[in-house]
Amino acid sequence: MTESKRRKPKLVADKRYPSKGRKPSASKRPAGKKATARKTTSRKTARKKTRKRSGGKGGGILRRFFRWVWRMVWGLTWRVGAVVAILIALAVGVVYSSLPDLDALLDGRARGSVTLLDRDGKVFAWRGDQFGGVITADTVSPHLKNAVIATEDKRFYRHFGVSPRGVASAVRINLSEGRGPLSGHGGSTITQQTAKLLCLGVPYDPTEWESEAAYEADCRQGSLWRKAKEAIYAMAMEVKYSKDEVLTIYLNRAFLGAGARGFEAASQRYFGKSAAEVSPAEAAMLAGLLVAPTRYAPTNNLQRSQDRARLVIGLMEDQGYLTAAQASEARARPAQLSEAAAARAGGYFADWVMASGPEFFTRNTTEDVVIRTTLDQRIQTSAEEALKFIFQEKVRDGSKAQAAIVVMSADGAVRAMVGGRKTRVSGAFNRATQALRQTGSSFKPFVYATALELGYSPLDTVMDEPYCVDIPGSGQWCPKNYTNKYYGRVTLADALKNSLNIPAVKVAEISGLDNVRTVASGFGIASDLAQGPALALGASESTLIEMTGAYAGILNGGSQVEPYGLTELKLLGDETPVMVTTTGIGERVINEKAAKQLTWMMERVVSEGTGGRAKLPGWQVAGKTGTTQAARDAWFIGFTADYVTGVWMGYDDNTPLSGVTGGGLPAEIWKETMLRVTEGMTPTPLPMMAPEPPVQVAQPQPRRKRGGFANDINNLLKNIFGGN
Repeated sequence: MTESKRRKPKLVADKRYPSKGRKPSASKRPAGKKATARKTTSRKTARKKTRKRSGGKGGGILRRFFRWVWRMVWGLTWRVGAVVAILIALAVGVVYSSLPDLDALLDGRARGSVTLLDRDGKVFAWRGDQFGGVITADTVSPHLKNAVIATEDKRFYRHFGVSPRGVASAVRINLSEGRGPLSGHGGSTITQQTAKLLCLGVPYDPTEWESEAAYEADCRQGSLWRKAKEAIYAMAMEVKYSKDEVLTIYLNRAFLGAGARGFEAASQRYFGKSAAEVSPAEAAMLAGLLVAPTRYAPTNNLQRSQDRARLVIGLMEDQGYLTAAQASEARARPAQLSEAAAARAGGYFADWVMASGPEFFTRNTTEDVVIRTTLDQRIQTSAEEALKFIFQEKVRDGSKAQAAIVVMSADGAVRAMVGGRKTRVSGAFNRATQALRQTGSSFKPFVYATALELGYSPLDTVMDEPYCVDIPGSGQWCPKNYTNKYYGRVTLADALKNSLNIPAVKVAEISGLDNVRTVASGFGIASDLAQGPALALGASESTLIEMTGAYAGILNGGSQVEPYGLTELKLLGDETPVMVTTTGIGERVINEKAAKQLTWMMERVVSEGTGGRAKLPGWQVAGKTGTTQAARDAWFIGFTADYVTGVWMGYDDNTPLSGVTGGGLPAEIWKETMLRVTEGMTPTPLPMMAPEPPVQVAQPQPRRKRGGFANDINNLLKNIFGGN
């Protein structure tokens, strides 16, 4: 058989597209058009099916329209996205070029810090912005590093500075809690928080801002535009610095309450140790402060801070930073404050030292300063405990009466200060230094000091009898004793011992009111002193620290005293002090004999007179009670050979005390304080001198008429007494 006679195989198309229905015979169909006809039929069938599915001709138009819209949107989107990406890249590049070296960002405080040491050189208080020194992500305790990451940004090492997942989660939480999308949870990464701490590179300029607080408030704004700039800055930081370098900046700049800037300062502030040494419990407490430093500061509320730390420990355990055993141990033994931190910033004494020191080295210092002070923490604790004891045991519940205590040495070195019943405070009103109150009979020692300086003896006598004085322009004024009784002829010593008013007025008249004012001012009572004879009965106002300092002048032999708390001031790192104070003793006011005889008179006030409740077993005590008109103020100021202690009691609004005189609760507070202060000490005799037998009788000289008294003298004189 020849090749031309071989049978041709069927076309593949015949197999793929078999015809349906009747088929024309092969003899009647043109041989070359067989496959073409079948293909045409198949296409028509497909188009019919497509038209049926799409709804005909109209459906195809709609489909093409949506396809066109999609292409337009997609084209616009990627073009806009590309433009935005380019703009972001340019913005990141601009910020990147402006970022400084790492070292320049670790300590950005606008002001310095003040560290306060007690008389033994132990830290007891901090003021200003405390910076403990540079730490890095490599040198801090691993527990602290893990606690911060677990609490603030668990994907820190996996994002590019901004975490879209974190932002979306924060928005969802905010909306679910009924807040705005940007209110509350911010979804900020550690890098974004660091950018905010750096105020996006804008430094503090005191000429542009009302205060540093206003500047920081502006840095913490949460507007959408601010968030956008924050994100740009964060991404630039991720390009400029490594992850550990970003974390290092954060660890050094974060504010952690109580004036602590950075984790090293906070660790030293709260635990008295370096951030490299903290335990898991301590690390959790420090990391827990980041959400709200002031609220969770352990110096404000230790229990609340410990509760917050437990949540952080749970996060650390969930993320694998702590084993179950470690987490259990941290919960069972929560972090505790160091002894210095438990003192809560030194209270009234630290505030007073800061207010009385040079402003450029204390309140507004730009340097880190170390101040050594006169504070004795044992004595401070004694005063605080005594005050608490008396108010718990002898004052009715709910009483709003206040009290203040000052303890100082004879040279004016203040050893303790309590400015109110709330002892663990900072920045509070200090009743020991700021409250001007009438002194009452506690002023009388300066009347008798004047007489002794002029040569009178404690055993000289004066008549205690009805007595009136004509006050030019005001009329007649007739003082009375607290008991409304008269005791006839009495010695000056007995008059002071029993706090008799009429003898005190007469002695002031004999000695000369101007002389009395001179002596009182010389002893350090700097307040305005009354002009009339009511001066002798304590019509003038003074502060507790002034009065205590004046009594210290009596103890030291008659020399003026300036109360002081600062003994040495240095700049951190310097060996040479900028300031040194060794004593507060100034010029002599009265002679030593007069001072010693006055001390003898005041000792009898305690041993035999109105100050009997202040007796200390085994100790000689000299002092004086004082109670003003209507018992608005009650005082007891007294001293042993070692310390002078002043106590004031009253209401801030001048409400009269109920049943309280200077010889009552103030004397008992004094005794409770000094019992604790003198514990373990050997009693030392007072520097006093008994008088020689009397040689004269003191009589008031007729007053010469004087003009020029103010018209309101009469009102002043009507409000001067309250006896003791």
